Amino acid sequence: MYKLYSFLIATPLFLIVTVIIGLLVTLSTLLGLPTFAHRYVPMWWGKIAFWLYLLPVHIEGRENLDPSQSYVFVANHQGYFDILLMYGYLGHSFKWMMKDYLKKMPVVGPVCMVSHQIFVGDSLSSIQQAVKDARATLQGGMSMSIFPEGTRSEDGGMGPFKRGAFMLANEIGLPIVPITINGSYRAFSRHAYSVTRTPVILTIHKPIHPDYFQHKPTKEFMQEVHDIIENAIR
Repeated sequence: MYKLYSFLIATPLFLIVTVIIGLLVTLSTLLGLPTFAHRYVPMWWGKIAFWLYLLPVHIEGRENLDPSQSYVFVANHQGYFDILLMYGYLGHSFKWMMKDYLKKMPVVGPVCMVSHQIFVGDSLSSIQQAVKDARATLQGGMSMSIFPEGTRSEDGGMGPFKRGAFMLANEIGLPIVPITINGSYRAFSRHAYSVTRTPVILTIHKPIHPDYFQHKPTKEFMQEVHDIIENAIR
C-alpha cells in the first residue's frame, strides 16, 4: 500500500510542489528577499517532501550551531532525500557548492543560478572565481553545504572525499561542520525505483574551527572529517 501511495499520490504532489518552490525562490530572489529565498522556501520544500512521503526525521546536535555564524557543512551523500533533509531540518541558511555543469539542468540550473549558488569547475580560474563568490556570499550566518564525495553512495557507505570544499574553507576561513546522514540510502538510494518508508537521521557534529585546520595538510584533515562522519553511520 505504501508503494502505491508514494507512486500515485506523494510523487505527483511533490513534483508540483517542486515547481512552485522553484518559482518562489526565483521570485523572492529577484524581489531582494534573500532570507525568504534561501531559508524559508527551501525549508518548506524539505519538510513538505518528508511529510508527503511519511518519512520520520530525527535531528541530533543542532545545538552545536550558532545561527549568526557562517559555516561550511560537509555531509555524506546516501540518497535522493539528502538535499531535502538538509534544507528542511538543518535550521541554517546556506547555499550549495555545485559543479558548473549543473547550470545546464532544466529547471534546477536556472533556479540555482538566479539564487546565486556557488558553482565551481575544474579549471584554476573557476576555482578562483568560486573563492571570490564565496567570500562575498558566506557571511552573516549564510553558510555553504557540499557533498565532498561528489556523488551518491553505491552501498550506503562512504567514498573518498574531493578537495574542493576543504580548500575553499581554508581560503575563506570558515569553520567546517561534519554532517552524518543515516537512513537516506534505505529510503531512496541511487539504485532504487521507489521510496521505502524508514526513519532518516541528521547528525550535526561540532564545528571544527580554522585555527585547527588551516596549518594542517589538506589530505590529513580531509581524512579526519571523513572519519568523524563515517563513525556515526549506523
